[in-house]
Amino acid sequence: MSNQMTTHEAELVRLRRIEGQIRGVQKMIEEKRYCVDILTQISSIVGAIKSVEENILERHRKGCVHQSFTKGSKEDKARKVDEVIGVLKKFRRY
Repeated sequence: MSNQMTTHEAELVRLRRIEGQIRGVQKMIEEKRYCVDILTQISSIVGAIKSVEENILERHRKGCVHQSFTKGSKEDKARKVDEVIGVLKKFRRY
């Protein structure tokens, strides 16, 4: 899986739905809708994006990281651990 064999098709479906939600927020702003309603929709979008992010990370763990730990060298394992730690550090910034 480390050669980008993962398709993430389900995530594409979710991202298209999120894209529609974003267009909905744009329309809400154009229509000068109530701020709290806009913020509620934005919160929903952020949650959906986080869910996509978590799904991709989980698939990475089950595929690429697992493969590295079952078939890789010590160096491969160390690189994967460093990679995952780097990703998690980025997530904490949000």
